[in-house]
Amino acid sequence: MTVLRRSAAVLAATAVIGAATPAITATAADTPSPSASAVLPSGLFGRTDPQYDGVWRQSLALLAQHTVGVTPAAKAVDWLTGQQCADGSYAAFRAEPAAACGAKVTVDTNSTAAAVQALTAVGGHDDAVGRSVTWLKAQRNKDGGWGYSPGSPSDTNSTAVVAGALAAAGESPDGAAAGLLAKWSLPCGGDGGGALAYQPDKKGKLAANADATAAGVLGVLGKGFVATAGKAPADGHACTALGKAPAPRDVARNGVAYLAAATHAKGYLVSALPGAKPQPDYGNTADAVVAMAAQGSTEPAKQPYAWLEAHAVPWAKQSGPAAYAELILAAHAMGADPRDFGGTDLVTALNATGPAPEAAAKQDGKKDGTKAGTKAEKSSGTSLWWIVGTGLVAGVGIGFLLSGRRKQRQP
Repeated sequence: MTVLRRSAAVLAATAVIGAATPAITATAADTPSPSASAVLPSGLFGRTDPQYDGVWRQSLALLAQHTVGVTPAAKAVDWLTGQQCADGSYAAFRAEPAAACGAKVTVDTNSTAAAVQALTAVGGHDDAVGRSVTWLKAQRNKDGGWGYSPGSPSDTNSTAVVAGALAAAGESPDGAAAGLLAKWSLPCGGDGGGALAYQPDKKGKLAANADATAAGVLGVLGKGFVATAGKAPADGHACTALGKAPAPRDVARNGVAYLAAATHAKGYLVSALPGAKPQPDYGNTADAVVAMAAQGSTEPAKQPYAWLEAHAVPWAKQSGPAAYAELILAAHAMGADPRDFGGTDLVTALNATGPAPEAAAKQDGKKDGTKAGTKAEKSSGTSLWWIVGTGLVAGVGIGFLLSGRRKQRQP
């Protein structure tokens, strides 16, 4: 869900690639607490070090399972609740969850908001969700939005994921957050018209950002990561000039118009680092599909969704549970079957990355809770590109977590 704005994983990559994201500076306040995870917890999804994305990928995995009717393993849910700090906040990962969260534990709004959405969905954790909601409300900036870290400037992605979490938890639509996002919508007719910016630069200039746009569309609509197809707008799908107090649906329509145009030529969004060859951005493309469908633009979303079916499985296999979850949520938003995603059963694939689901034998009559007989995963022939540094490999396009919190990042 592409999440990426100033996520921990992107900050880690920034430290490796230097000038690739010059507008972001990794500081102690921005960097997640260190991990000493030589042995991965049995309740955790994924096989890679969870230092930068443990809570995020766990939350998306649980949310995706619940969305398709799979009951997550109790120990997987317990792992997530065990990561919560006493004040309700979450860090990207805590290697010693039994220890109190001190000053060295860097909590963030995105991990917390993702956990809220997951725990609200699985149910039975009202106290934990309530503490997190209270903490999130306390981190709100004066402009009505949220930044990645407490006290950091508001950005579109963080504001959207928190607004989605509050909505999932039963809070009223957040007009202040929607109003802020509307201010960051680029006018129609110009470069990137209809898109949302990650946040204004130091001079107040806005730059189109595909990841922020996908996140922002859901944010202004008051929707979380899980969305179903909305009703097609009566006034069409074209970008239209916004008034002084635009309705959220108009901001969303313009954002979707930008995403539709951005994916039209090739069927996917493009991601590239300076000096690197442009490559498909799988995670943000999946997030764009969810945003387009949620706003009611399922017709233009069919092209990028078809492209994902044909090409995204090898990426998900390399990237892990969050990637599988993003594809499942894209299929759900389109009203498609994630158990037959271009011949691949995404649900079985996701389940295999974590502890076996509860009561799996009762679901579809199969032990893994999914249908059997899935065709073998097929390689699309599309090369995956990686940000490689000292001890760090981050897959491009892991969605809300690994693809878009980059200031000035071009679509």
